[in-house]
Amino acid sequence: MNRLKTFFRERDWQAADFAPFVSLAVIVLFFSIVAPRFISANTITLVLQQGSVLSVVAVGLTFVLLCGEIDLSVGTVALLSACICGVLFEQPFAAGPGGNGEIGLGTTALVMAVPVLIAVCAGLLSGFLTVSSGLPSFIVTLAMMNIATGLARYLTKSQKFDIPDLLKFVGNESWFVGKVFWPKSALISAAMLLIGHVVLTHTRFGRYVYMTGGNREAARLAGIRTKLIVVACLAICGFCSSIGGLMNAGRLESVSLDQNADLLLNAVACVVLGGTSLFGGEGSMGRTLLGVVTFTVLNVGLNQLDIPQIKNFDLLRPFLLGTVLMISLVINGYLSKRGKAS
Repeated sequence: MNRLKTFFRERDWQAADFAPFVSLAVIVLFFSIVAPRFISANTITLVLQQGSVLSVVAVGLTFVLLCGEIDLSVGTVALLSACICGVLFEQPFAAGPGGNGEIGLGTTALVMAVPVLIAVCAGLLSGFLTVSSGLPSFIVTLAMMNIATGLARYLTKSQKFDIPDLLKFVGNESWFVGKVFWPKSALISAAMLLIGHVVLTHTRFGRYVYMTGGNREAARLAGIRTKLIVVACLAICGFCSSIGGLMNAGRLESVSLDQNADLLLNAVACVVLGGTSLFGGEGSMGRTLLGVVTFTVLNVGLNQLDIPQIKNFDLLRPFLLGTVLMISLVINGYLSKRGKAS
């Protein structure tokens, strides 16, 4: 308790530190008034289910943004991983066509490990090309995005594929505790966030990530291999994207090309909404978690909101989601700039 009090006394708090909390509080208060079913155990379950995949992908993006880069391929890499898993699962050596055959634990592990390994290799390739060519990472990962999309279409031939039962179990099963269904997928996302937090705050690699994003030239002159840090962060992002893609496929219980369509934009919005800078060197896993919760609460609240006076209100929800996100992001950015200026 004394250490906690010391932390709050010694830290130089800025308005930007409280902006994400204020945004979340305002959103919860608004929906608790206009949507009668919002404050319920079901809402908690929905937030955990929808936020699990987002938080896992956002962990990888946090590493990339902290070192001053961006990865536009997270959504399609997640899709490619799910597609590879589905295609491998329906091969004769596994469950066979339709996924109706018996499959052993070792084969299941192989079917799930191969797409993760490929995603990590994609991240390594993006990182290597970024640091060796001198091109901005958004250009390189934009190309990787198209490569992953093309491979996913070629492998699936636009068909739907089955996936291992283990993924379905993780994506849909829950524990019933305290009148709330706690999804098992939330446990994986919590573990990923915790590992990411430990790496960033208690390891030399984490300090190097912050230093690389804060001032790359100064970090390089200090002896930090900044190029290696960038490559490693993009590889971590590929790994997290793959895990998120497999989790999402498990939740949907199949693989198809229309999955993860909004994953990139939603994950970036979550990370930035939590207060992580797009220019590197500022942010944390705690902020990412707050951004994921805020975004997911907003999305769940809009899905529960119904205004009979507005015709086709369902079609208006994406517009409202984007509008509220834009306002929140602009306010957070303004407060952050104001805090630095003071």
